Amino acid sequence: MTQTFDINIDCGESFGNWVMGADAALMPHITTANMACGFHAGDPMNMVETVRLAREHGVAVGAHPGLPDLRGFGRRVMSLSPEEVYADTLYQVGALTAVLNAHDMELHHVKPHGALYSMLSKSEPLAEAFVQAVIELCPRPMIYYPAPAERHAATRIAAKRGIDVVSELYFDLSYDDEGGLVLKRANEGADLEDTKRRLAHFLEKGEVLSVNGNPVALEARSVCLHGDGPNAVDLARTVGDGLKAAGYELAALEPAPAMTGEAAQ
Repeated sequence: MTQTFDINIDCGESFGNWVMGADAALMPHITTANMACGFHAGDPMNMVETVRLAREHGVAVGAHPGLPDLRGFGRRVMSLSPEEVYADTLYQVGALTAVLNAHDMELHHVKPHGALYSMLSKSEPLAEAFVQAVIELCPRPMIYYPAPAERHAATRIAAKRGIDVVSELYFDLSYDDEGGLVLKRANEGADLEDTKRRLAHFLEKGEVLSVNGNPVALEARSVCLHGDGPNAVDLARTVGDGLKAAGYELAALEPAPAMTGEAAQ
């Protein structure tokens, strides 16, 4: 049986006439899209247009909720209560779900953005609120998070509640010795030859090399690429070609069966 691997990007982050990312050019090379929901980026028109673009290319769509901070692109930490995180998640994911329903598509997953992702990694009360909102909105919920999943409060809580957690791998970011992401990207874009080597190393050994050259074991079912990089399309093509050459089928991951009983409460 052929193994599948997913390639996802953050998209729908343009606002009005301001364009962010190469969404249209990347769609033929990905299987899943994380859609901005208007708080950190995006707007109603861009959401509708990007959903239509994803449908045209057979790309599954998930929600990419963030903090209400357009000026800071959702990357500045805010002081929020669990109730606020719950409401903000319902609001954003609910908006995308409505747009998807209007286009005969289903919500595929939820992936928090920027500072919200960081806050949910560290705070169990905030993570509980986020997970509860996801469960209430998604019949077959999946949460995307950077590998290793056990580092994050949100993924630990999600797993306990029966949510399918999809661990992601990055090739346009580096890793520290504990498997944490080094959130700094080169302005000139990803080194494609280095990407080929890193991907081959991961597929062979199930590990990446940290910035200090130390091996870090990781499990992942998806690769996340940043669509705003100067060579993002070439990077997506390089990763896709490498996965296919290794015998993987590129496809969106199939959600787990619908939650029932206490898990869905």
